[in-house]
Parts: sequence; C-alpha cells; structure tokens
Amino acid sequence: MSLSSLLSALKGGVSAAAISHEELVAAISAGTFHIIDVREPNEYAGGHLPSAVNHPLSQFDPSQLPKDKPVVLVCQAGGRSAKALQAAHSAGLTHVVHYPPGTGGWRAQGGHIGM
Repeated sequence: MSLSSLLSALKGGVSAAAISHEELVAAISAGTFHIIDVREPNEYAGGHLPSAVNHPLSQFDPSQLPKDKPVVLVCQAGGRSAKALQAAHSAGLTHVVHYPPGTGGWRAQGGHIGM
C-alpha cells in the first residue's frame, strides 16, 4: 500500500493495521503522521525514531493520542505497539496504525535513531 493510499484509507475510516518500512520513511520525511513510541521511558531515552513522542504502554490511554493527523505506534519489536493498536481500535480510533518491526527493525534497516 502506498503512503497516499494509506492516508486515504485512514481518512476514510478504514483500518489499515500496519505500516511498512517504506511508508514509515515517507511519513517521517513528509511529517504526515505522529509517531508514538509505547516503550517505557528508559527505553525511549536510549534512542527512538525521529520525531517520536513517548506514551508508555504501561500508562497508555487511547484518548490521549493526537487526532489532527494519523498516528503510527512503535515499540521495540512490535508486540507492545500491537497491544496499543488493539486498545486504540477498541476505543473507536481508526486513524492509528503500528510499525511491526519496531525500533529494532528500524535500526536494522539503517534508520536514524534520535536521542
């Protein structure tokens, strides 16, 4: 799925549960998504995706997610972001996806890590 079709699906209320690496790179470059890191603060402090904001799963509240543009949830390897995604979708939020490879996958693909 291209970034533009992913954006269209999300704007239309269609849930597209995951975002690919290429789509995430494009989204970060264009600033078209909020990146929410659901790892714990100590993990986040050790490095995170560019522009990511920390909302730990241990305190995750879907109602606190930004609503002005789509949201990508990330964690270390996809498990916690999948749980947060399930919570967001259960709360009726359709503008939320997750990046299954997580921060570890982002690093493995040569992605920049911010501190």
